[in-house]
Amino acid sequence: MFVYLIRRLMLMIPTFFGITIVTFVLINLAPGSPIEQKLQAIRFGAGAAGGGGGASSVGGRGDTSVNEEVIEALKKQYGFDKPMHVRYLIWLKNISRLDFGESFTYQEPVIDVIKSKLPVSLTFGLFTLCITYLVCIPLGVRKAITAGQGFDKITTLLLNFTYAIPPLILGIALIYFAGRTNWFPLGGLQSDDYESMTAWSKFLDRAHHMVLPLICYTIGGFTELSILMRNSMLDIIKSDFVRTARAKGLSEKVVVYKHALRNALIPIATGLGGFLGVFLAGSLIIEQMFNLDGMGLLGYQSVLARDYNVIMGITFISAMLMMVGRILSDVIYVLIDPRIDFK
Repeated sequence: MFVYLIRRLMLMIPTFFGITIVTFVLINLAPGSPIEQKLQAIRFGAGAAGGGGGASSVGGRGDTSVNEEVIEALKKQYGFDKPMHVRYLIWLKNISRLDFGESFTYQEPVIDVIKSKLPVSLTFGLFTLCITYLVCIPLGVRKAITAGQGFDKITTLLLNFTYAIPPLILGIALIYFAGRTNWFPLGGLQSDDYESMTAWSKFLDRAHHMVLPLICYTIGGFTELSILMRNSMLDIIKSDFVRTARAKGLSEKVVVYKHALRNALIPIATGLGGFLGVFLAGSLIIEQMFNLDGMGLLGYQSVLARDYNVIMGITFISAMLMMVGRILSDVIYVLIDPRIDFK
Protein backbone atom coordinates (compact mmCIF):
# COMPACT_ATOMS: atom_id res chain seq x y z
CA MET A 1 0.00 0.00 0.00
CA PHE A 2 2.84 2.39 0.84
CA VAL A 3 4.48 1.85 -2.56
CA TYR A 4 1.11 2.40 -4.24
CA LEU A 5 0.59 5.70 -2.41
CA ILE A 6 4.06 6.92 -3.41
CA ARG A 7 3.32 6.04 -7.03
CA ARG A 8 0.01 7.88 -6.91
CA LEU A 9 1.65 10.93 -5.35
CA MET A 10 4.24 10.92 -8.13
CA LEU A 11 1.50 10.72 -10.75
CA MET A 12 -0.04 13.86 -9.27
CA ILE A 13 2.85 15.90 -10.71
CA PRO A 14 2.18 15.35 -14.45
CA THR A 15 -1.57 15.51 -13.79
CA PHE A 16 -1.14 18.88 -12.11
CA PHE A 17 0.94 20.23 -15.00
CA GLY A 18 -1.57 18.94 -17.54
CA ILE A 19 -4.55 20.60 -15.82
CA THR A 20 -2.86 23.95 -15.19
CA ILE A 21 -1.23 24.19 -18.63
CA VAL A 22 -4.49 23.51 -20.47
CA THR A 23 -6.38 25.98 -18.27
CA PHE A 24 -3.67 28.64 -18.59
CA VAL A 25 -3.54 28.36 -22.39
CA LEU A 26 -7.32 28.35 -22.82
CA ILE A 27 -7.98 31.43 -20.70
CA ASN A 28 -5.16 33.33 -22.41
CA LEU A 29 -6.39 32.42 -25.90
CA ALA A 30 -10.00 33.31 -25.12
CA PRO A 31 -11.25 36.61 -26.58
CA GLY A 32 -10.94 39.59 -24.27
CA SER A 33 -8.41 40.23 -21.55
CA PRO A 34 -8.10 42.24 -18.33
CA ILE A 35 -6.30 44.93 -20.35
CA GLU A 36 -9.18 45.38 -22.77
CA GLN A 37 -11.66 45.64 -19.91
CA LYS A 38 -9.40 48.11 -18.11
CA LEU A 39 -9.20 50.23 -21.27
CA GLN A 40 -12.97 50.21 -21.59
CA ALA A 41 -13.25 51.46 -18.02
CA ILE A 42 -10.71 54.21 -18.78
CA ARG A 43 -12.56 55.23 -21.94
CA PHE A 44 -15.89 55.32 -20.16
CA GLY A 45 -14.33 57.36 -17.37
CA ALA A 46 -12.77 59.76 -19.83
CA GLY A 47 -16.02 60.04 -21.76
CA ALA A 48 -17.95 60.84 -18.60
CA ALA A 49 -15.33 63.36 -17.49
CA GLY A 50 -15.32 65.02 -20.92
CA GLY A 51 -19.06 65.44 -20.84
CA GLY A 52 -19.38 64.17 -24.42
CA GLY A 53 -17.43 67.09 -25.87
CA GLY A 54 -15.06 67.07 -28.84
CA ALA A 55 -12.01 64.89 -29.36
CA SER A 56 -9.95 64.59 -26.21
CA SER A 57 -6.20 64.91 -26.02
CA VAL A 58 -3.55 64.60 -23.35
CA GLY A 59 -0.40 66.64 -23.58
CA GLY A 60 -1.29 67.74 -27.10
CA ARG A 61 -1.36 64.18 -28.45
CA GLY A 62 -4.36 62.34 -29.87
CA ASP A 63 -6.17 59.31 -28.46
CA THR A 64 -4.09 56.81 -30.46
CA SER A 65 -0.75 57.70 -28.87
CA VAL A 66 -2.33 57.95 -25.43
CA ASN A 67 -3.98 54.57 -25.82
CA GLU A 68 -0.72 52.99 -26.93
CA GLU A 69 1.03 54.34 -23.85
CA VAL A 70 -1.80 53.17 -21.61
CA ILE A 71 -1.81 49.73 -23.22
CA GLU A 72 1.94 49.31 -22.77
CA ALA A 73 1.71 50.46 -19.15
CA LEU A 74 -1.13 48.04 -18.44
CA LYS A 75 0.70 45.17 -20.14
CA LYS A 76 3.73 45.81 -17.96
CA GLN A 77 1.57 46.15 -14.84
CA TYR A 78 -0.21 42.85 -15.40
CA GLY A 79 2.79 41.03 -16.86
CA PHE A 80 1.34 40.66 -20.36
CA ASP A 81 4.46 42.12 -21.91
CA LYS A 82 6.05 38.67 -21.60
CA PRO A 83 5.38 35.55 -23.74
CA MET A 84 2.76 33.09 -22.54
CA HIS A 85 5.22 30.36 -21.55
CA VAL A 86 7.26 32.84 -19.50
CA ARG A 87 4.14 33.98 -17.68
CA TYR A 88 3.24 30.37 -16.91
CA LEU A 89 6.70 29.73 -15.47
CA ILE A 90 6.38 32.88 -13.35
CA TRP A 91 3.00 31.63 -12.14
CA LEU A 92 4.55 28.27 -11.19
CA LYS A 93 7.32 30.03 -9.30
CA ASN A 94 4.78 32.10 -7.38
CA ILE A 95 2.60 29.05 -6.68
CA SER A 96 5.57 27.29 -5.09
CA ARG A 97 5.43 30.06 -2.47
CA LEU A 98 1.61 29.81 -2.32
CA ASP A 99 1.41 33.24 -3.92
CA PHE A 100 -1.65 33.29 -6.18
CA GLY A 101 -1.10 36.87 -7.29
CA GLU A 102 -3.52 39.76 -7.15
CA SER A 103 -7.05 39.77 -8.48
CA PHE A 104 -7.51 42.16 -11.41
CA THR A 105 -11.14 42.71 -10.40
CA TYR A 106 -10.94 43.03 -6.63
CA GLN A 107 -7.46 44.62 -6.49
CA GLU A 108 -6.44 42.39 -3.59
CA PRO A 109 -4.59 39.08 -3.19
CA VAL A 110 -6.38 36.13 -4.78
CA ILE A 111 -6.08 34.08 -1.60
CA ASP A 112 -7.95 36.80 0.31
CA VAL A 113 -10.69 36.85 -2.34
CA ILE A 114 -11.11 33.08 -2.10
CA LYS A 115 -11.10 33.19 1.70
CA SER A 116 -13.89 35.78 1.65
CA LYS A 117 -16.11 33.52 -0.50
CA LEU A 118 -15.08 30.21 1.06
CA PRO A 119 -17.26 30.22 4.23
CA VAL A 120 -20.51 30.23 2.24
CA SER A 121 -19.52 27.37 -0.07
CA LEU A 122 -17.88 25.39 2.73
CA THR A 123 -20.94 25.66 4.96
CA PHE A 124 -23.35 24.45 2.29
CA GLY A 125 -20.88 21.82 1.09
CA LEU A 126 -20.47 20.27 4.53
CA PHE A 127 -24.18 20.30 5.30
CA THR A 128 -25.01 18.85 1.88
CA LEU A 129 -22.46 16.06 2.28
CA CYS A 130 -23.59 15.14 5.80
CA ILE A 131 -27.32 15.26 5.04
CA THR A 132 -26.95 13.27 1.82
CA TYR A 133 -24.97 10.41 3.36
CA LEU A 134 -26.91 10.32 6.63
CA VAL A 135 -30.20 10.03 4.72
CA CYS A 136 -29.25 7.99 1.66
CA ILE A 137 -27.29 5.16 3.27
CA PRO A 138 -30.10 4.13 5.69
CA LEU A 139 -32.66 4.74 2.94
CA GLY A 140 -30.75 2.56 0.48
CA VAL A 141 -30.43 -0.22 3.06
CA ARG A 142 -34.15 -0.05 3.82
CA LYS A 143 -35.00 -0.14 0.12
CA ALA A 144 -32.81 -3.22 -0.35
CA ILE A 145 -34.45 -5.04 2.57
CA THR A 146 -37.94 -4.25 1.21
CA ALA A 147 -37.00 -4.68 -2.48
CA GLY A 148 -40.09 -5.01 -4.65
CA GLN A 149 -42.43 -4.04 -1.84
CA GLY A 150 -44.50 -0.91 -1.40
CA PHE A 151 -41.87 1.14 0.43
CA ASP A 152 -39.26 0.43 -2.23
CA LYS A 153 -41.60 1.28 -5.11
CA ILE A 154 -42.94 4.49 -3.57
CA THR A 155 -39.51 5.84 -2.57
CA THR A 156 -38.08 4.97 -5.99
CA LEU A 157 -40.90 6.92 -7.65
CA LEU A 158 -40.35 9.91 -5.37
CA LEU A 159 -36.56 9.85 -5.85
CA ASN A 160 -36.88 9.71 -9.63
CA PHE A 161 -39.38 12.57 -9.55
CA THR A 162 -37.11 14.81 -7.47
CA TYR A 163 -34.08 13.87 -9.61
CA ALA A 164 -35.93 15.00 -12.74
CA ILE A 165 -36.59 18.50 -11.37
CA PRO A 166 -33.97 20.99 -12.65
CA PRO A 167 -32.37 23.07 -9.86
CA LEU A 168 -33.54 26.27 -11.57
CA ILE A 169 -37.19 25.20 -11.58
CA LEU A 170 -36.96 23.91 -8.02
CA GLY A 171 -35.39 27.16 -6.84
CA ILE A 172 -38.07 29.25 -8.51
CA ALA A 173 -40.79 27.08 -6.96
CA LEU A 174 -39.23 27.38 -3.50
CA ILE A 175 -38.88 31.16 -3.81
CA TYR A 176 -42.50 31.42 -4.95
CA PHE A 177 -43.58 29.25 -2.00
CA ALA A 178 -41.56 31.36 0.44
CA GLY A 179 -42.96 34.57 -1.01
CA ARG A 180 -46.56 33.41 -0.67
CA THR A 181 -46.27 31.92 2.81
CA ASN A 182 -43.53 34.13 4.36
CA TRP A 183 -42.25 31.01 6.11
CA PHE A 184 -38.69 31.36 4.86
CA PRO A 185 -36.44 34.26 3.78
CA LEU A 186 -36.13 34.79 0.03
CA GLY A 187 -32.34 35.05 0.04
CA GLY A 188 -29.17 35.92 1.86
CA LEU A 189 -27.71 34.24 4.92
CA GLN A 190 -28.79 36.57 7.69
CA SER A 191 -31.42 39.11 8.69
CA ASP A 192 -30.86 42.86 8.80
CA ASP A 193 -30.71 42.87 12.61
CA TYR A 194 -28.33 39.88 12.77
CA GLU A 195 -25.55 41.75 14.60
CA SER A 196 -27.84 42.69 17.48
CA MET A 197 -29.02 39.11 18.08
CA THR A 198 -27.89 36.73 20.80
CA ALA A 199 -25.68 33.77 19.90
CA TRP A 200 -28.61 31.33 19.88
CA SER A 201 -30.76 33.71 17.85
CA LYS A 202 -27.94 34.08 15.31
CA PHE A 203 -27.76 30.30 14.96
CA LEU A 204 -31.50 30.01 14.41
CA ASP A 205 -31.46 32.91 11.96
CA ARG A 206 -28.68 31.32 9.88
CA ALA A 207 -30.45 27.95 9.95
CA HIS A 208 -33.70 29.61 8.85
CA HIS A 209 -31.97 31.25 5.88
CA MET A 210 -30.22 28.02 4.85
CA VAL A 211 -33.30 25.80 4.56
CA LEU A 212 -34.31 26.60 0.97
CA PRO A 213 -30.79 26.65 -0.55
CA LEU A 214 -29.98 23.36 1.22
CA ILE A 215 -33.04 21.74 -0.33
CA CYS A 216 -31.76 22.74 -3.78
CA TYR A 217 -28.23 21.54 -3.00
CA THR A 218 -29.18 18.14 -1.57
CA ILE A 219 -32.26 16.95 -3.39
CA GLY A 220 -30.45 16.12 -6.63
CA GLY A 221 -27.90 13.83 -4.94
CA PHE A 222 -30.45 11.75 -3.03
CA THR A 223 -31.49 9.60 -5.97
CA GLU A 224 -28.07 8.58 -7.23
CA LEU A 225 -26.62 7.67 -3.84
CA SER A 226 -29.79 5.95 -2.57
CA ILE A 227 -30.12 3.75 -5.67
CA LEU A 228 -26.40 2.95 -5.59
CA MET A 229 -26.65 1.90 -1.94
CA ARG A 230 -29.78 -0.16 -2.63
CA ASN A 231 -28.24 -2.05 -5.55
CA SER A 232 -24.98 -2.64 -3.71
CA MET A 233 -26.84 -3.96 -0.67
CA LEU A 234 -28.98 -6.24 -2.83
CA ASP A 235 -25.88 -7.80 -4.40
CA ILE A 236 -24.34 -8.46 -0.98
CA ILE A 237 -27.55 -9.88 0.50
CA LYS A 238 -27.65 -12.48 -2.29
CA SER A 239 -24.05 -13.57 -1.67
CA ASP A 240 -23.04 -16.91 -0.14
CA PHE A 241 -21.59 -15.58 3.13
CA VAL A 242 -24.86 -13.79 3.95
CA ARG A 243 -26.83 -16.98 3.35
CA THR A 244 -24.34 -18.79 5.59
CA ALA A 245 -24.83 -16.19 8.34
CA ARG A 246 -28.60 -16.69 8.14
CA ALA A 247 -28.17 -20.46 8.23
CA LYS A 248 -26.24 -20.13 11.49
CA GLY A 249 -29.36 -18.64 13.06
CA LEU A 250 -28.17 -15.04 13.34
CA SER A 251 -30.86 -12.40 13.56
CA GLU A 252 -31.72 -10.41 10.46
CA LYS A 253 -30.39 -7.20 12.00
CA VAL A 254 -27.01 -8.81 12.71
CA VAL A 255 -26.86 -10.26 9.21
CA VAL A 256 -27.74 -6.96 7.54
CA TYR A 257 -25.95 -4.38 9.66
CA LYS A 258 -22.90 -6.37 10.79
CA HIS A 259 -22.09 -8.66 7.88
CA ALA A 260 -23.71 -7.17 4.78
CA LEU A 261 -23.54 -3.43 5.35
CA ARG A 262 -19.77 -3.12 5.59
CA ASN A 263 -19.26 -4.88 2.26
CA ALA A 264 -22.08 -2.93 0.63
CA LEU A 265 -20.36 0.34 1.56
CA ILE A 266 -17.38 -0.36 -0.72
CA PRO A 267 -18.95 1.22 -3.86
CA ILE A 268 -20.11 4.17 -1.74
CA ALA A 269 -16.49 4.76 -0.70
CA THR A 270 -15.77 5.96 -4.23
CA GLY A 271 -17.48 9.23 -3.48
CA LEU A 272 -16.24 9.62 0.08
CA GLY A 273 -12.82 10.82 -1.09
CA GLY A 274 -14.58 13.65 -2.86
CA PHE A 275 -15.59 15.19 0.44
CA LEU A 276 -12.59 17.53 0.03
CA GLY A 277 -14.54 19.14 -2.78
CA VAL A 278 -16.84 20.72 -0.21
CA PHE A 279 -14.16 23.36 0.34
CA LEU A 280 -14.90 24.79 -3.11
CA ALA A 281 -18.46 23.55 -3.51
CA GLY A 282 -20.65 26.07 -5.22
CA SER A 283 -23.54 26.36 -7.62
CA LEU A 284 -23.92 29.42 -9.81
CA ILE A 285 -27.67 28.96 -10.25
CA ILE A 286 -28.43 28.41 -6.57
CA GLU A 287 -26.12 31.22 -5.43
CA GLN A 288 -27.68 33.70 -7.84
CA MET A 289 -31.26 32.76 -6.97
CA PHE A 290 -30.74 32.93 -3.21
CA ASN A 291 -28.25 35.83 -3.22
CA LEU A 292 -25.33 33.80 -1.85
CA ASP A 293 -21.83 35.14 -2.37
CA GLY A 294 -19.93 31.86 -2.76
CA MET A 295 -17.35 30.13 -4.94
CA GLY A 296 -19.74 29.34 -7.78
CA LEU A 297 -20.53 33.00 -8.36
CA LEU A 298 -16.86 33.94 -7.92
CA GLY A 299 -15.75 31.51 -10.61
CA TYR A 300 -18.42 32.70 -13.04
CA GLN A 301 -17.66 36.37 -12.50
CA SER A 302 -13.92 35.73 -12.81
CA VAL A 303 -14.39 34.08 -16.20
CA LEU A 304 -16.52 36.98 -17.43
CA ALA A 305 -14.00 39.53 -16.15
CA ARG A 306 -11.04 37.49 -17.47
CA ASP A 307 -9.57 37.60 -13.96
CA TYR A 308 -6.80 35.13 -14.81
CA ASN A 309 -5.22 35.00 -11.38
CA VAL A 310 -8.48 34.10 -9.66
CA ILE A 311 -9.29 31.49 -12.30
CA MET A 312 -5.87 29.88 -11.95
CA GLY A 313 -6.09 30.04 -8.16
CA ILE A 314 -9.42 28.21 -8.17
CA THR A 315 -8.09 25.72 -10.73
CA PHE A 316 -4.99 24.99 -8.63
CA ILE A 317 -6.94 24.39 -5.42
CA SER A 318 -9.63 22.34 -7.19
CA ALA A 319 -7.05 20.14 -8.92
CA MET A 320 -5.16 19.45 -5.71
CA LEU A 321 -8.32 18.63 -3.78
CA MET A 322 -9.53 16.33 -6.57
CA MET A 323 -6.25 14.38 -6.76
CA VAL A 324 -5.87 14.05 -3.00
CA GLY A 325 -9.54 12.98 -2.80
CA ARG A 326 -8.90 10.16 -5.27
CA ILE A 327 -6.07 8.85 -3.12
CA LEU A 328 -8.22 9.09 0.01
CA SER A 329 -10.91 7.04 -1.74
CA ASP A 330 -8.41 4.23 -2.21
CA VAL A 331 -7.37 4.43 1.45
CA ILE A 332 -11.04 4.25 2.48
CA TYR A 333 -11.43 1.15 0.31
CA VAL A 334 -8.73 -0.58 2.33
CA LEU A 335 -10.15 0.56 5.66
CA ILE A 336 -13.58 -0.82 4.78
CA ASP A 337 -12.24 -4.07 3.31
CA PRO A 338 -8.69 -5.00 4.41
CA ARG A 339 -8.66 -7.77 1.79
CA ILE A 340 -8.18 -5.11 -0.89
CA ASP A 341 -4.50 -4.59 -1.57
CA PHE A 342 -3.33 -1.96 -4.05
CA LYS A 343 0.03 -2.83 -5.59
